[in-house]
Amino acid sequence: MSSIFKTNRKMAICVLFLAMFTPLTVTLAATSSSKVKGDYTVYYTAFTSDTLQPSMAKAYNIKRSKNRGLLSISVVKKSLSPMGAPVKAEVKAAATNLTGQLKEIKIREVNDESSVYYLSEFPVAHEEILDFTLEVTPTGEPKPINVKFRQQFYTQ
Repeated sequence: MSSIFKTNRKMAICVLFLAMFTPLTVTLAATSSSKVKGDYTVYYTAFTSDTLQPSMAKAYNIKRSKNRGLLSISVVKKSLSPMGAPVKAEVKAAATNLTGQLKEIKIREVNDESSVYYLSEFPVAHEEILDFTLEVTPTGEPKPINVKFRQQFYTQ
């Protein structure tokens, strides 16, 4: 099996997880992105929490609001399984807006059956652009995987 197929399959699995959180009407701006380093893939996305299905928000104790952003991160290690194996990690995150104001990003770990996710909620304004910096260190690994991305939020 080609490595492109394996990578696309892992991305599809992550998008399926995110689809549980978001209705089909969510725009492509809220789709998952990923970064591969060695045997690990870090999947990440940020969107407004009002797009969560009410049952999912309740199950994960997330406040649904158009003025609240949600950051979701997961880490998968290559394995014999085509989907890889979810792994725990130490996750640190920071976000700044375009004027340099720092947003507080407190990460919490969510264990769901055989998966592990890292979530954070934070306030956002209409058309606010945030630059995220993630430092993800899989358990047992000495060096972090660093991720930077930009996301614009629409609240109206």
